[in-house]
Amino acid sequence: MATGTDGHLATDLGTALAKACPATSVHRGGPGDAVDGVVPALVASPRSTAEVAAVVSLAATFGCTLAARGAGTKLDWGRAPESVGLLVDLSRMDHLLEHQAGDFVVRVEAGTRLDRLARHLAATGQRLPVDEVVPGSSVGGVIATGLSGPSRHADGAVRDVLIGVTVVRSDGVVARSGSKVVKNVAGYDLAKLFTGSFGTLGIVTEATFRLRPIARSRQILAATLAGEEELATALAALRGSQIAPAAIEIDRSGAQGAGHGAIEIAVLIEGDEQPLAERAEVCRTLLAPASRARSAPDRTAARSRDTAPAWWGRIPGPVSVKVAIAPALVPDLLADLAACARSRGISLTVRGSAADGVLWAGCSQLGDPAAVGEVLAVARARCAGTGGGAMLLRAPAETKAALDCWGPVRGLDLMRRVKASFDPERLLAPGRFVGGI
Repeated sequence: MATGTDGHLATDLGTALAKACPATSVHRGGPGDAVDGVVPALVASPRSTAEVAAVVSLAATFGCTLAARGAGTKLDWGRAPESVGLLVDLSRMDHLLEHQAGDFVVRVEAGTRLDRLARHLAATGQRLPVDEVVPGSSVGGVIATGLSGPSRHADGAVRDVLIGVTVVRSDGVVARSGSKVVKNVAGYDLAKLFTGSFGTLGIVTEATFRLRPIARSRQILAATLAGEEELATALAALRGSQIAPAAIEIDRSGAQGAGHGAIEIAVLIEGDEQPLAERAEVCRTLLAPASRARSAPDRTAARSRDTAPAWWGRIPGPVSVKVAIAPALVPDLLADLAACARSRGISLTVRGSAADGVLWAGCSQLGDPAAVGEVLAVARARCAGTGGGAMLLRAPAETKAALDCWGPVRGLDLMRRVKASFDPERLLAPGRFVGGI
């Protein structure tokens, strides 16, 4: 593993932190603190935004590179940073600061875990419309990676439900954006700017979200489709209907060779009990023609479920590629990836939000960067000209080193200027994001 910075700097900074920030726990970094293989020289665990600001300000005077950690579930995503002198651990900042139930707004610290927040909100009949796609995720980690799950179909992505942030800049200055009132749109752009920036623009310490009521009833309709043609038929029927599904997810597991082309589709319907039953019946009718389009022994008619299938909202791996594409091209993408898997003799699982064009391809071929590179090339070719793209987010270090993880990115020059404005000294996770940002 690479190390974050030289020993003398770590010793001097550690001594300075102990004097200036006595309430902040500081210790030497170890393998368990690594950010995608890069071991930080020091780890600081502040308890508040003020302490984070003090720590970052002091680190900046030493010219020390920084990275932030919440629950640590996605530290191996993206590119490895060039160096990490100090890891700012936000796990002690896990407090629910304010819950205005009447306004459907909640403000929390960045280290708060989504599952803990969900339990608190459920007691009031409310929910945060952000899925725990990676078990154990924290609020800050979800914002940093811009990770959204099935709920995006009805509620929007993370950036759409985030209405305010508090961030610490690379110089230690605290900045706040947004409002505690849903109707006030001031600061939306800054909140969106930090979403999905992989910690390269600032450290998010607090976040304010709009909430949703928990649906009175919910039902999942699932069906097994023979292949891409049947999926296209099902998606077109769902788009043309008025059943207003809350989510539409698909899964094709281990597509390799003949006989492995089946696609599972699951549709979530939410609402009041009686209208929901009627909408679910319409959904079942819409899925039935697609699931019976061809005769096949492993296909079943649309069936109701009380719980989501095990694959629902879960990222396949251990090598994970995220693809954003026009929804109408999802069946074509699946066909391209299945052909790639057959030609390479690899097992490829593709799942995600088909109606929103956000899919994940999981490849079990750990030792072959060429195979992973072909998966990326095939996905990027299908996405070309659509405004989408394919990103290699999780893979062994040697695979990432051999490949272009991010691919072509529109507006890269603008993104670099934004980085230079927020972090002119390149202290925040340098090199981790697109274009070496």
